[in-house]
Amino acid sequence: MKNRIALAAVLSLSSISAAMAAPNNVGCGVGTIIFEGQSGVAPQVLAVTTNGTLGNQTFGITSGTLGCSEDGVVANPMKVSMFLDTNLDKLAYDMAVGQGETLESLANLIGVDGAHKAAFFAATKAHFSEIISSERANTQDVIAGLNRVLAQEAELAQYARLV
Repeated sequence: MKNRIALAAVLSLSSISAAMAAPNNVGCGVGTIIFEGQSGVAPQVLAVTTNGTLGNQTFGITSGTLGCSEDGVVANPMKVSMFLDTNLDKLAYDMAVGQGETLESLANLIGVDGAHKAAFFAATKAHFSEIISSERANTQDVIAGLNRVLAQEAELAQYARLV
């Protein structure tokens, strides 16, 4: 009985971590393919449970199949949102001048490689008005603007999905 409870706990935790691994809430795997395009709680729970219990995400990630990517990046957009919520004014200033501690922190948070930081800082400065389009810009506006700018820059496009 204890083994079954432990197994259920492990499976539910693996399903939860799998759900947090991708922006589609369920990660990649057979369950994602089976329930693709469906929305709502039930299809998401079924997809993540299928992905977690069959253990097919590991195979999909290592083989680049089942909707998984070998070069995927684990991202947590909530961390970026929380960071922006508390640092938006400081970040706006740093972006406007193209450098600063808050901008450096954002770059580190989204995983900008050291070799790309100069381009990241330059892009945020050059496209400041696209990223922060008004004095009333909120966190979601800034995230959308930053994603658009990063996606347009060949050297930085890989970071657009992390914000």
